[in-house]
Parts: sequence; structure tokens; C-alpha cells
Amino acid sequence: SENVLFGMGNPLLDICAVVDKDFLDKYGLKPNDQILAEEKHKELFEELVKKFKVEYHAGGSTQNSVKVAQWMIQSPYKAATFFGCIGKDKFGEILKKKAEEAHVDAHYYEQSEQPTGTCAACITSDNRSLVANLAAANCYKKEKHLDLEKNWKLVEKAKVYYIAGFFLTVSPEAVLKVAAQASANNKIFSLNLSAPFISQFYKEPMMKVMPYVDILFGNET
Repeated sequence: SENVLFGMGNPLLDICAVVDKDFLDKYGLKPNDQILAEEKHKELFEELVKKFKVEYHAGGSTQNSVKVAQWMIQSPYKAATFFGCIGKDKFGEILKKKAEEAHVDAHYYEQSEQPTGTCAACITSDNRSLVANLAAANCYKKEKHLDLEKNWKLVEKAKVYYIAGFFLTVSPEAVLKVAAQASANNKIFSLNLSAPFISQFYKEPMMKVMPYVDILFGNET
């Protein structure tokens, strides 16, 4: 049914390109990793676009997952709902268009303080190094979006919930509210460990959510 799957996370415009080892070394990147952009990565995004052939995709860990789920479900359209924060800008418009093309029911919280988030995907052979500049994705406000009645109704409508651990860096209180709702109504709540830095530096919010988790995703690292 429509809105059966609910995802909430950091919507990012993926900028993908095949790069060389020199490029990784220049910015101190590992061939396979996912990190948040720091001051030293400021020039990376521009250089990527200038130097290499890039492709743009509507991305962000959770949004990618619900997009694939929607593609597998095929019909009905809008079986997947997605919440996240974007900027009122060109990249935000591209994201909205891409989500629509993927038949995902995206309800973004739009604000003008920060531009839409981006993620550089630096590909070398079978590896990919992700550098995320959260920007607007960091500005999600539970009380200005999730708590609104029309949006909360979509949360209640879902039967399966999926949130990547990355969102714990943005709005742990929003994750907890959704997790508690899933638990109280005996629905499936799933969480992804996402990246080593989440367990290392966001252990406290992660452990608060853990009792509500039915399915936990992780990988070797």
C-alpha cells in the first residue's frame, strides 16, 4: 500500500566521478570510506566537477535505500515515504525532481539558511570514498516538520521503518520518536550502523535507540 515504508535521513545530491589515487591522496581519503567533509575538503567538490566527468543522483544513505525499495515494489507508487531537510535552491529542486522520478513520496523540510547537502562519491576501481557535506541536511527540525499533524500521519501509516545511523548526528530526538511509535504499535523498526564514526562518536544517542531496533544493519567495518 502507499506509504507502507517510512525512511528519514540526510537527503544529499550525490556527485559521482571516477578519480585517480592522486586525488584521494591530495584530500587524505581512504579508497573505501564514508566521512563528513572537513575544512580541508572545501575545494574537493569544485575540483571534482572541474576535473572529472560527474554524474548527479538523488542520494543520501536512507533516501537511496527507500528508492531501491520503491523500485523493487514497483507498484503502487509512493509505497515509500521519505523525510529530510533540503535548501531552497537549484540542487534542492533537482532532488525533488529525482525523488518524484523514483516514485518516492518525499516530504522535505525546506529552509533557506543552508544550501542543499551534497556528497562526493570518489570512485577508484571497485572502491568508493564518500565525502558528505551535510549543509541543509543538518538543519532538520523535529518540531517544525515531524511533529506537524499532516507529516506525523504519514509516520503512523507506515508498517516498516528504516533509518540510517547517519541521522543520529542530526536529530536523535526525531529518530527516538519514530522508534517509540513503531515499538508501541508493534511495527518493524530497522537501523543501520552506517559508518564507524557513528559508533565511536554518537554512541549515546545510538544506545538510546537500540532497545527499539528489530533489524540492525552493519558491514565488516
